Parts: sequence; C-alpha cells; structure tokens
Amino acid sequence: MKTLLALFLCLFLPAGAQATGELTEKLATGDRPEADKVRDAGRKPAEVIAFLEIGQGMTVVDLIAASGYYTEVLSIAVGPNGKVFAHNSEFSLKIRDGANDKAMMARLENNRLPNVERLDRDIRDLGLAPDSVDAALTALNFHDIFNGGSPEAAAGFLATVRMFLKPGGRLGLIDHDGDPDQDNKKLHRIPEATVRKAVKESGFEIAAQADMLRNPDDDHSRNVFDPAIRGHTDRFVLLLRKPD
Repeated sequence: MKTLLALFLCLFLPAGAQATGELTEKLATGDRPEADKVRDAGRKPAEVIAFLEIGQGMTVVDLIAASGYYTEVLSIAVGPNGKVFAHNSEFSLKIRDGANDKAMMARLENNRLPNVERLDRDIRDLGLAPDSVDAALTALNFHDIFNGGSPEAAAGFLATVRMFLKPGGRLGLIDHDGDPDQDNKKLHRIPEATVRKAVKESGFEIAAQADMLRNPDDDHSRNVFDPAIRGHTDRFVLLLRKPD
C-alpha cells in the first residue's frame, strides 16, 4: 500500500504537494507520541513545513520549542542528513513544574531523534554562528515575547534570529491573531498588523503568508486557553526572509 501511494505521489502530484503528502504519511505512520498525532488536525504540520520550504538536509532551529511538538516534525522533515536545534530558555523549561523539560527529555530519550540537539540557553546567547542556519520556526510564542516582555524584547528576538540565519534564510512565525481593541496580553494573542510592523522594523522581508490555520469562527475575544477555542484559534502563518 505504501509503495502504491508513493508511486501516485510521484506521478500525479506537483513537487510541493508530493513533499506535503510524503511528510503527512511519515508523521502518521511513525512512532511519534499519540498526543502529537491528535494535535496534527489543528496544526497541519505537513502543510506548514511545506509552506516554509523546509526539507531534507537543512539545518533548522525550533525556537522556544516547549515540549518539542515541532522539534519532532522538523526532525522528520530534514531527515538523517539534516540538523535540528531545539531551543528552550530556562523559564520555558521550569514553568509548570518543569513539564517542558520532562517532555523534551522523554522525546529524545535513548537518542530517539539523533539529528536533534537541545539548546537550553537564553535566546540572546544561543552559541550559533552567524549565517549558519537555513531556517527557523517559532510557533505561538511571539505574543508572549512582545506582550509579556516588550516591543524591545521582540525586536531583540528578531535581531538574534536574523544574525544566525544564512542570507536568504527563512523564519516561520505562527501566532494567535488578536484584536487591537482587546487586552491581547490577557488573551495571549497579538494582532497580525503588530507583528508585521515589528518584522518590517527588524529588517526581515515578509516573503509570504498562509491561511491554512485560519478560523473565521474565532472572533479574537477569547483567551486562547478557553476550552471553546483552544487548539482552534485563528492563527496567521508568516514566512519571513533574511535579505541576501
């Protein structure tokens, strides 16, 4: 059955769709945690990775990786010849009684994902060489940096990412869209327009946007942890590019 599916993908689908289909199959049939597979319906990881143009052999960073959902997706996407850095700050690892640290340890136990290396460091001191990374991803984190920290902290975050990306390198930024008339800090959201302004000021180019995680039924008035909307918020996906 797998051989027939692979033949169909190669013969009848364009290259982008082939890559999405192949990654979808790997994510569904591999030994990923079942909890991750359940989340796939709301996160559409194969479509996101294809949109961000992340593929075999690349070096990528999962920024503020938390428990490592996207770390594992990226590990599969870049393959054995690629490299994934799973970044978490001390704060991220300690919150909720160290839940993220415990989850990441379990995920990587016994060298389960051999192409993944943990980066448990402050974002300002990752130890990555300038112009050394093909792509990076941060999912549902930028609102906390901007709202919980400051616009200056968000600018510093983007400047750090720009530094270690290769010329032409990409940053995928996913977040819960917000309403400028709401208390976005309380709701754990950020208006897309606010992000776009910060990105422009950082020197990144906004190369593309995608709507695969949009939800028109989310009016941006609920906290993202509200059971009525959790996992189904209206999210924007931006592809940022470091100028050549």
